[in-house]
Amino acid sequence: MKIAILGKPFDDASLPFVQNLLDDLASRQTDILVVKSFHDYLTQRLNLPAGVSTFTRDDSLRGVQFVLSIGGDGTLLDTVTYVGSLQIPILGIHTGRLGFLATVTPDRIAQAMDALFKGHFVLEDRSLIRVETDPDAFGGINFGLNEFSILKRDTSSMIVVHTYIDGEYLNSYWADGLVVATPTGSTGYSLSCGGPVMLPQTNNFIIAPVCPHNLNVRPIIVSDRSVISFEIEGRSNQFLLSLDSRSVAVDAGVQIAVRRESFSVRLVKFNHVNFLSTLRSKLNWGLDRRNPAGIPV
Repeated sequence: MKIAILGKPFDDASLPFVQNLLDDLASRQTDILVVKSFHDYLTQRLNLPAGVSTFTRDDSLRGVQFVLSIGGDGTLLDTVTYVGSLQIPILGIHTGRLGFLATVTPDRIAQAMDALFKGHFVLEDRSLIRVETDPDAFGGINFGLNEFSILKRDTSSMIVVHTYIDGEYLNSYWADGLVVATPTGSTGYSLSCGGPVMLPQTNNFIIAPVCPHNLNVRPIIVSDRSVISFEIEGRSNQFLLSLDSRSVAVDAGVQIAVRRESFSVRLVKFNHVNFLSTLRSKLNWGLDRRNPAGIPV
């Protein structure tokens, strides 16, 4: 089996678990590839098995069976940009803070690897959002798993985002910005803006204003088969566009449209983990002393 690994620095408590992971993969005769920046970090802290090779963003991962993301949810979002349209299954190992997407904790890595090699898992497809701008703002990596945001820069006054769905005028949002979230991103930035939580298989986008000036403006759910386009006005000559964890400043007058990407992300899920259990454990969903003790929260 050929497995690629991406990751970010982690605390010392996770060191033995990551070392055991690498040793376990080596003992299974796995062809291990580690992204160059993370390889340099691991070399200083762990004993890497012989034969581990490196790759960079410019290298293709074609032929890789699985990609392991070691870090937090931000690391997994970055991993998605490496995989792209190859749709290689991604397993998130949580060494960060929240771990909503990266659900395998360090103490369960051994069990997860055993289940992975035995095929005791399911693949969960998650939709992506695609952003098209003229001129190109994201260097060709114009898709994301969570959300796309239009935001004011620094401490400038609010902006006006004229929004259209399939060419039909929806609304002009006077706000600090606007978020368009996927179902996966419904538990992220959109949620903090008052947006609803959507199940991962829901075929919709959420449009949620950020700190709107008009309090009667609320988040709205639209079909992800729609094309959503924007025109931006404001006193500043530049605005901020954000796609998951990547942000760029653009000049006023840039043309922007979003739609559902033609390919999806495939996440590896094990039997004990699903979206509803993650809601309860990570967001304390339904935490109430009146709930039956037999229902995990």
